[in-house]
Amino acid sequence: MKDMAPSTLPFYQPVADECTVFETAHANGLPLLLKGPTGCGKTRFVEHMAARLGLPLHTVACHDDLSAADLIGRYLLKGGETVWVDGPLTRAVREGGICYLDEVVEARKDVTVVLHPLTDDRRRLVIDRTGEELQAPGPFMLVASYNPGYQNILKKLKPSTRQRFVSIGFDFPEPDVETEVVTRESGLDASRAGALVRLAGHIRKLSGMDLEEGVSTRLLIYAATMIAGGMPIDRAIEAAIIEPLSDEADVQQALRDLAASVYG
Repeated sequence: MKDMAPSTLPFYQPVADECTVFETAHANGLPLLLKGPTGCGKTRFVEHMAARLGLPLHTVACHDDLSAADLIGRYLLKGGETVWVDGPLTRAVREGGICYLDEVVEARKDVTVVLHPLTDDRRRLVIDRTGEELQAPGPFMLVASYNPGYQNILKKLKPSTRQRFVSIGFDFPEPDVETEVVTRESGLDASRAGALVRLAGHIRKLSGMDLEEGVSTRLLIYAATMIAGGMPIDRAIEAAIIEPLSDEADVQQALRDLAASVYG
């Protein structure tokens, strides 16, 4: 398939050689695991790479109730007839596209059983209910992501699953890169976007102590978008950063104090 022109690609600012790793994995039929904190750009990276390679993308937001049938498909009643309807994983295999499982660790355990034959040299998907066995074509790629820092003992990606993937570690970008991303995505000027990024740096130092997670680049873009739209800075920070990060009054006040120290 033809690559898309750079101007039509979903914006993504590379921070290392992650694009090369993705392209090499795809070219060699290897599954890819993206590891990193919430809101650091993993999903946008996959969207960018799918467009760059000209491949259809099927994104699945994994959750506690996500089952193998949700991925593979099921029989449904339509117009008085029972018909088989492919799930997103099956569609990706048939089309030769990318199936992206966002926060795969949240899915039910039976999902990994389905994934294993697709993540080794067999590259096949067995659909028990229809008796089909699909061989994944060359363009097909399985990509999954999760946040290692947010796991608990009941939701942990097993080593036997992790070692079926090549992996890329993600983190929040360096301040100059993050400022460029926030500016590009929100339309806010670089000076005010840089102040938000500095605030994020202070907040992330609290992660693991007073906060479960640091502020994501996504939330910075939300705040910047609201500021660019005319909202006062303190109100935008309250709505897009402080309230989403914590429900605890003392933690919220600590965040306000940090914002005051940055903005004077």
